[in-house]
Amino acid sequence: MSQQQIPLRLTAARFVRAVEIFMTSEVGGRARFLLFALVALFGGISVLNVVNSFVGRHFMTAIAEKQTAEFIRQAILYTGAFAASTIVSVIARFAEERLALLWREFLTRRAIGLYMGGGTFYRVAVRGKLSHPDQRIAEDISSFTITTLSFVLMLLNSILTILTFSGVLWIISPMLFLAAVVYAAFGSYMTIVLGRPLISLNYDQLDSEAAFRSSLIRVRENAEPIMLAGGEERHANFLLRRFDELAANFKRIIVVNRNVGYFTTAYNWMIQIIPVVIIAPAFIRGDMEFGVITQSAAAFAMLVGAFSFVVRQFKSISNFATVVARISSLLEAIEEAREPAQTELDVVEANGNLAYDRLTLRSLSGGMLLKELSMAIPADTRVIVVGDDDAVATALFRTTAGTGTSGEGRITRPVRDQLRIVAQRTCLPPGTLRQILVPTTQSGEVSDHQILALLKRLGLAPTLKAEDLDKEQDWSTLLSPREQQIVAIAGVLIAAPPYVLLENADVIFGHELLRDILGQFAERKIACINFAEADAPRTAYDVLIECHADGSWKWIDQRTRA
Repeated sequence: MSQQQIPLRLTAARFVRAVEIFMTSEVGGRARFLLFALVALFGGISVLNVVNSFVGRHFMTAIAEKQTAEFIRQAILYTGAFAASTIVSVIARFAEERLALLWREFLTRRAIGLYMGGGTFYRVAVRGKLSHPDQRIAEDISSFTITTLSFVLMLLNSILTILTFSGVLWIISPMLFLAAVVYAAFGSYMTIVLGRPLISLNYDQLDSEAAFRSSLIRVRENAEPIMLAGGEERHANFLLRRFDELAANFKRIIVVNRNVGYFTTAYNWMIQIIPVVIIAPAFIRGDMEFGVITQSAAAFAMLVGAFSFVVRQFKSISNFATVVARISSLLEAIEEAREPAQTELDVVEANGNLAYDRLTLRSLSGGMLLKELSMAIPADTRVIVVGDDDAVATALFRTTAGTGTSGEGRITRPVRDQLRIVAQRTCLPPGTLRQILVPTTQSGEVSDHQILALLKRLGLAPTLKAEDLDKEQDWSTLLSPREQQIVAIAGVLIAAPPYVLLENADVIFGHELLRDILGQFAERKIACINFAEADAPRTAYDVLIECHADGSWKWIDQRTRA
């Protein structure tokens, strides 16, 4: 089995599985109803197309033979057939769009649940094997559902057209029927040969568009630092390089589309000529009515169009193949990220204290950072961790927080609702300040006055009023990084979990404010572990953990010293 066959089979299996999950989900009943309705509607459209072909035949014959009464009767029938076709087609389009939206809602909710669950999004980002998962979830799923449904219905329509118009064309001329089959087969083959490069080019184009867009977003989000650093020119040059890559790839797509266009345009023009060339001699001999020529031309066009599904939809098919490949790679990355990492580090969540058992950490180069750390952090204790090298405290913080996987030993930490983590770089979640600060279990227990008094003590409230607490805004943009950290600390003080981990809190808050924060932790009996820089003040803590360059460590209870 070749390497190309495996991804193709895997992609096909995932496609079938996606359809199966959707049809058997909680919305599967509505989905099946809409799908069955679409099958019935498209069947009705095919029947009406056949009726239209015969009505059109008699209509044109009445004109050629100057039969006024027959002309009027066929005109009325023609109008009625067109009206019925319009109503059925519009209803079918409505049902198709509703089914596509239902499928997109289901897949998007499922993808976000898998992507955001259990830290999967973080591991996908860290591993760096997947580019722009945001675009794959936001845009590719939409394209997948809409295009898949369109293809299924177009294929259904093509099959129904072949079944209905094959008989019509065979009755008119068996030679014309065979010509339609051969011509469509030839067109499909040539289109595939000429347009095959589009699949990989479209894949690259989507990545290039996403990279260009994300670079623009990065400039917007870091506008002030870029301006203060005078980095406009470098960022502009970087953006232009991104765009040049995008444009160069798109030029290659244009060249392929041009080559395909030469063939498909000529192919479509010939569809109008071939049936007339084959049928006209019989009309000239008087063996056929004039209306048969128009009917044969319409039936030939319909049948060749049905057989030429690849020719008519090749650009969409190439885009669809790209989207399926991108979604397949997204699912593969999510599945890989959800698998437990191969590591000798065991992290266990349980009710109780934070504890380390023979924990050993190494740097990326293999150097020893920390050797066989074994201790338990008691409740209601303020601890500072420092090292001769700041990398030790950083590595221990990341490992304890669950973002580092390189190490040996065992970490037992409180369950998630009993542990808060405030990293040096924070990102406030969307919502109102009240939602960010107050847990849902305490929503009726904390007053506006308490919230504002706490924020004022931390140095944030002078800019806030009571009505600001219930305004849903992008606080990560409105507040400075330090103000966001203050909001995070306020949330910890309100929730009062048994444990909180801090990263370089001295750098963020300054010594005076941090001393006050530690005092408030003590009032609420919150155990705090600050993973700090080597020169951070240590007197405000109950326990000092010193980590040395050789990997050794020392527990110093400063309360006994006092």
